[in-house]
Amino acid sequence: MKKQMWIGIMSVFVLVIGITIYFGMNRKEETLKQMSGMVLSSNDEYVVVQDDQDVIYKFKKEDFVLEVGDSVVISYTGLLDSTRDIQDVQIRDYTRSSRDKQVQNKSDVGIFKDYYGFAQKKLETMSLDEKIGQLFLTHLPHQNAVEEVQKNHFGGYLLFKNDFTGKSKNEVVNMIRELQAASNIPLLIAVDEEGGSVVRVSSNSDLVDAPFKSPSELFKSGGMDAIKSDTVNKSLALAGLGINLNLAPVVDVSTNPSDYMYSRSLEEDTETTSEFAKTVIEASKGGTVTYTLKHFPGYGNNADTHNSSVTDSRTYDSIVKNDLPPFEAGIKAGAEAVLVSHNTVTNIDSSVPASLSIPIHNILREDLGFTGVIITDDLTMKALDNVSDPVVKAIVAGNDLLIVSDYENSIQAVKNAITNGTIGEDVINERVLRILAWKYYKGLLYENQK
Repeated sequence: MKKQMWIGIMSVFVLVIGITIYFGMNRKEETLKQMSGMVLSSNDEYVVVQDDQDVIYKFKKEDFVLEVGDSVVISYTGLLDSTRDIQDVQIRDYTRSSRDKQVQNKSDVGIFKDYYGFAQKKLETMSLDEKIGQLFLTHLPHQNAVEEVQKNHFGGYLLFKNDFTGKSKNEVVNMIRELQAASNIPLLIAVDEEGGSVVRVSSNSDLVDAPFKSPSELFKSGGMDAIKSDTVNKSLALAGLGINLNLAPVVDVSTNPSDYMYSRSLEEDTETTSEFAKTVIEASKGGTVTYTLKHFPGYGNNADTHNSSVTDSRTYDSIVKNDLPPFEAGIKAGAEAVLVSHNTVTNIDSSVPASLSIPIHNILREDLGFTGVIITDDLTMKALDNVSDPVVKAIVAGNDLLIVSDYENSIQAVKNAITNGTIGEDVINERVLRILAWKYYKGLLYENQK
């Protein structure tokens, strides 16, 4: 009898504990939480809010009456999930106030933290047209490049092989000097000088004695010491011409010769590719040429996005384990820029290519702690042919700098989005503030530093 009574007491005790835990968990779930941020974008279906840590969340429009540019404090129950396309929380209340075109204070965080004050002062002197122009890294026009930069105030020009073909070093130097002289804000002058099959400057033997070798060839012949020496030599060659941004290295992990990205990669495993990323970024520091980690979140075994849309069906865990570490290593080494691919990564965000995906950018900002400049891959690639308003979607997703060739329509798309209320001038200010701070960090801008 005593034994049965004891069993009964224990059963009741276990039941009470279980009920307590259950309701405790549910009370925790129902705890009222708050987030504060700025409304980046709004349409008939969704409101997009960027919080104070640059993490971006999309909410159903039916929960809010908000306008772009509003500063908002949202009270909610449930759990925000930065990897979700649309948040599934219960909005309990929110308060809003106009920011009156004020920009978030970023001066206490990030790689450019010492330069946001100067950038803010510069931003306040700029017209909307000047700010919009800073968002674009555009292909060098075949004609009237000087006039176009004066008219459109580009953030920079991206040069290709044909822009160097048949030119002497003096001709290239003078061309870039003329472009810089025409711009009221110093330009980013960019190239893809990866080495191996992708060489722009070193394709011309009058500029560099021989084409730069691929990362894999360098590594196989001399290990990381060869990678380091190559980065230093490459930086000197590019800087000598006036080039200040290299869209390299490729830190995608590829060990299969049949992969599209294999010959452009290090052709080594995740651990070795991570060391490669770290080595290149560290070797580039102290010079005037910025190196860019690409193609986030890792290209994998996918096809060429230049030619068609590409679906990446790898698991989330696989990408985290195999593809993100090289980016993380490069970021920890001080990377200033990361370029995002156009692959549609279905197990992170199946709705849009990575370059336009809010969850993809949140991984970069939140999980990897990246505070530098995010750059799109070229928005003219065929992977985006069936995407409407890719320029506006790229800005809302969290990109700072957009690579385009059709700059006239791209600029007009941004102006239209501001006019119709899809995005506000505040989101432009947010992106341009980081670009300006980067230019101060790089030593391109000196204004306001007295």
